[in-house]
Amino acid sequence: MVRNEWWRPGDFGRRRPALMARRAIMAAVRSYFDADGFVEVETPCLQRSPGLEPHIMALSTDLAEPFGASRSRLYLHTSPEFSMKKLLVAGMSRIYQIAHVWRDGERSPLHHPEFTMLEWYRTGAGYETLMEDCAALLALAARAAGVPLLRRGERTCDPFAPPGRLPVQRAFQDYCGIDLLATAPDPRRPDVSLLADQARALGLHVGGSDSWEDVFFRIMMERIEPNLGDDRAVVLSDYPVSMAALSRPSPADPRVAERFELYACGVELANGFGELTDAAEQRRRFEADMDLKERLYGVRYPIDEDFLAALEAGMPDCAGIAMGLDRLVMLATGMDRIDDVLWAPVAS
Repeated sequence: MVRNEWWRPGDFGRRRPALMARRAIMAAVRSYFDADGFVEVETPCLQRSPGLEPHIMALSTDLAEPFGASRSRLYLHTSPEFSMKKLLVAGMSRIYQIAHVWRDGERSPLHHPEFTMLEWYRTGAGYETLMEDCAALLALAARAAGVPLLRRGERTCDPFAPPGRLPVQRAFQDYCGIDLLATAPDPRRPDVSLLADQARALGLHVGGSDSWEDVFFRIMMERIEPNLGDDRAVVLSDYPVSMAALSRPSPADPRVAERFELYACGVELANGFGELTDAAEQRRRFEADMDLKERLYGVRYPIDEDFLAALEAGMPDCAGIAMGLDRLVMLATGMDRIDDVLWAPVAS
């Protein structure tokens, strides 16, 4: 086993300025939301359903009731989303949470098995309002850290400049010459062969069992993401509706969804949605995602029936977003690894 003696005074002293900046940024985040009438909430980390994204793996445990009455399988949540949306149904209107979340099989300079997620929801607001929140949070993080620029390696981003907006369709056209929506004649069932041909023309590898989504992400990671967020942040918006996750289709173009991601210095910082409120459609998507997860990884997580019941009871129109706070601190302090901005890393 490789020991990471992060507690050694020399190593901790190197990281201490970034940790003090982290403390200041966390305080500034809370002040921002409190001043805008938000309520900070706390929801359980242990859930019956951890989050149902096909490519995100969860950690599980068995919960024993007293006196051996029963044992049940629970998961450490990958996002506090389901519980927070239930609070919207219960009557809360503006809520935020700074939550520890867990994801199995993720460790890299930009990933950690346990990390800090900032998640917030606004009822009666569109996802454009969340974009404005993101711009404000970039600026306040820089102010709290006392820096004029966000930085990763040699790359910089002005946190005080309004973020640009780039639809996914245009990003594929500008950086790859690909008409992305043309590869999905049926928007809900895109044609992998059409996108695979385009990827191979770019010199990218495509496996025989790759799905349309696999090819999409390979193009994104290799040809598009590295170009995003220099000089100023970029909002990558209007994802294909087949990648809508928990977002609703765009009323302007049903081929795309009200989903966006925020990038700075080539780093994805946040993922936001105009939230889906249709319980039947949400169930259909959950089942399709779990079918895909089982086909790819041999794993299937239970659907949160309580969440679907809450949607059925009537979740208000709202917009919601999750931001990786550790990554924001990394860019505000110029640190190279997510471990550098954690008070104590998870043992490897």
